[in-house]
Amino acid sequence: MTATKKALVLCSGGVDSSTLLAMAVREYGAANVVALSISYGQRHSREIQAAKAIAAHYGVEQRFLDLAAIFADSNCSLLAHSTEAVPESTYAEQQAEAQGAPVSTYVPFRNGLFLSSAASMALSMGCSVVLYGAHHDDWAGDAYPDCSQAFVDAMGAAICEGTGGELVLEAPFVQLTKADIVKRGLELAVPYELTWSCYEGGDAPCGKCATCLDRIAAFEANNTTDPLMR
Repeated sequence: MTATKKALVLCSGGVDSSTLLAMAVREYGAANVVALSISYGQRHSREIQAAKAIAAHYGVEQRFLDLAAIFADSNCSLLAHSTEAVPESTYAEQQAEAQGAPVSTYVPFRNGLFLSSAASMALSMGCSVVLYGAHHDDWAGDAYPDCSQAFVDAMGAAICEGTGGELVLEAPFVQLTKADIVKRGLELAVPYELTWSCYEGGDAPCGKCATCLDRIAAFEANNTTDPLMR
């Protein structure tokens, strides 16, 4: 008899990871999916609150990890202790200003750290796959180099090698846009009203930061309105 596969999903509470969680539940069943939500010293707790709501909606086990100390010396504008303001412009505009360097909201090798931690936890919990929601919009122009296809391939090879082939990394959105992801999520009836993407905290999204702008455009591309902006 073939053993039931278990999957660990990196779950930030945003559009991408929530859609990925929905797909994982459909494929593996809620009892075989674990959502891992990571605190890294971000500016607010809204995304962790959203991750809790999404995990509860799908009835999956949720684990939490706090890695904030690792980024104590970074002045990335996403971090609570940063002296920098979150830019109110698109990723493309920020890229043009930065002349091809990562955007100011890039947290140093954050996703490499997240995936390494997730791999250790997944293997310890008997999972056979780690699911990661990186998508094309995030790595276009190297805005977030730790979301790229090359990065996913390298981390996937390292995880497979480092676990003796017992664990694989899957990033099914890495060549898709956020609009593509929203399309899939709408088909799966993902409760996007429970999610949070804005880099700022507060009662409502700012509608001005790059992730808000990208999210709004993704829903518009699907002929609908972001439920958080209604």
